[in-house]
Amino acid sequence: MISTQLIIFCINPRCNSPINPMGDNVCASCQTPLVHRYLWATGSLSAYIPPGTKVADRYEVIKQQIWLDTQPGLPPDVPEELPTEVIPYLQLYEERLHLPQAYGFVSNLEQDTTDILLLENAPIDKTGNIYPTIVEAWEEATAVRQVYWLWQILQLWTPLAELGLSRSLLVIDNLRVEGWCVRLLELYQTPDDKKLSLQNLGECWQFWVASAKASVAKGLQNIVQEMCETEIELEAINIQLNNLLLAAAAELPLVLKVAGSTDIGPMMAQNEDACYPNSLTDLDEPLLRHLSIVCDGIGGHEGGEVASQLAVQSVKLQIRALLTEVTEQTALVPPELLQEQLEASLRVVNNVICARNNEQKRQGRERMATTIVMALQVPQRVQTSTGWQSNNTHELYLANVGDSRAYWITRNYCQLLTVDDDVATREVRFAKSLYRKALLRPDASALTQALGTRNSEFLRLKIQRFILEEDGILLLCSDGLSDNNWVEQSWQDYATPVLAGQMTVEDAVRNWINLANEKNGRDNTSVVLTYCRVSPEYLVPVTPALPEEIIEAEIQEEELEELEELEELKELEEPTSFTESSQALLDLDLDLDLSEEPPLNPEISPTLITKPKRGKPLVMLGVGLALLVGGTSLGLFAWWQINPQGLQQMCRQFPQKVQSVCPSKK
Repeated sequence: MISTQLIIFCINPRCNSPINPMGDNVCASCQTPLVHRYLWATGSLSAYIPPGTKVADRYEVIKQQIWLDTQPGLPPDVPEELPTEVIPYLQLYEERLHLPQAYGFVSNLEQDTTDILLLENAPIDKTGNIYPTIVEAWEEATAVRQVYWLWQILQLWTPLAELGLSRSLLVIDNLRVEGWCVRLLELYQTPDDKKLSLQNLGECWQFWVASAKASVAKGLQNIVQEMCETEIELEAINIQLNNLLLAAAAELPLVLKVAGSTDIGPMMAQNEDACYPNSLTDLDEPLLRHLSIVCDGIGGHEGGEVASQLAVQSVKLQIRALLTEVTEQTALVPPELLQEQLEASLRVVNNVICARNNEQKRQGRERMATTIVMALQVPQRVQTSTGWQSNNTHELYLANVGDSRAYWITRNYCQLLTVDDDVATREVRFAKSLYRKALLRPDASALTQALGTRNSEFLRLKIQRFILEEDGILLLCSDGLSDNNWVEQSWQDYATPVLAGQMTVEDAVRNWINLANEKNGRDNTSVVLTYCRVSPEYLVPVTPALPEEIIEAEIQEEELEELEELEELKELEEPTSFTESSQALLDLDLDLDLSEEPPLNPEISPTLITKPKRGKPLVMLGVGLALLVGGTSLGLFAWWQINPQGLQQMCRQFPQKVQSVCPSKK
């Protein structure tokens, strides 16, 4: 059917007049933001449906294979038995930053019974235009971005090849780019009679690298030549490409401005969130230039707020040790090793909280826990592509457990970087349901994992690595802000002024929190913003008074001051090998009397009111609560809180490799 009037329905089920002209931003009747959800229609059949057609009395064909769901408040059609073609999309859901997700099906088209699979999160912008291919964007891209695109494709090779989908990375028109990020239109099955290898990938790349920027052209050509002419291992190519990427990124300047705050909200009796940075007392910490954390505690009064504070303090302790060792290395530390170290740190944090639960004999839903989202900017020395020594490789590592989120925001887009650990996501990963259908479950938002509920061996962790190569804002937040998609709906109003130099990062943090209190309001809210600038222009100078509980720090990596401050981290230990610090955390066992809980946050006043978080039940997936490294960080942190002088005296009696994890005396 050719449609004559372009309309879109309001998603508010209580709206009295839900029909609106397409293109409006808010419903004229109830002022609810209108959702324009553009979809990619797969298959050869969809390519022949002309623009202007309305399919199934719901989907407006905007352009060839680009459809708009005019009734986004209704669940899409999904067959009871999921077709085979949709299973890989579900199994690869955690790669949603690069891959589209299955949305629903359209069937019963005229003279055809074939179902058309619709994909959401496709590389289509908010106006319905498809993002350019790599080929179209290649010549205008910077040197570091050209290498970064290839590095991302290489990281996707293994997960796609394992499911027989590596052909998806060889179809040129399928590879799209949204700024720095490589995104695929759809997944293509590799024919059973054709075995694809890195040689095929190299042959695909060789046409691009012929026109690569001069500073990286020779390095890329050597890599591609090896891929095409030898049976080189993926790991070897990965190492070479990573070294070239970091050398190219290090050519850029890097300035970071960081601010964070947490707010109890208008309805809660206590604040179970914690974040870093968050207080003026942290201003002199070298970590301030590298680490940001948001934690959302679970477990009620004297539970959730304790768990979140324990997590923040334990992470800070371990990251200090990690950055100390990174500064001692004469060669680049590979991303895989840094990811392993960060994963081990989170397992330690988990068991710190687990030990406190066991001490207090908390069982079932009484056990305290916390979500976490953390970002670590790791400075490494490297020789740049043009031959000078740089002090920073622009690497950013990101980890999350639970439903606290991270977003990357530029002038042009807002990208969700993390995947929630909730029931809806679990159903998709296990290929039991499409995401939109899973959201209809009453327990869809219940967490499937958090730090502290059980032994760390059961944690499923993924540490991501990004390269800071464009101006943007990294937003970490608890679900007090992210619930109901308010970040996705409001990012332009709150981020663009910061990127334009018209608003301080501190004011932006407060504005985000005010938005959360106004629009959500049922929860605590924590926000940490990091403004990342790599362009040569300087920030508009602003010198506002710092409001209480909001701090800011500025880093200029191009100056030698970066290394001088990191050297302060070396005061407590003699040189050790890179892996000794984590092993020291695992080996150390302090027998401390922790029967009396130390005051973790004196600003939280005692209250007899226990008001659990709304909308965040925790799915208990089992028991078997044991301690992997329980005494280690728990003992160090608790002792540090109670008697820092005594801890310093005891630390001097520890072996040298253990002293490195002790807190320093201020």
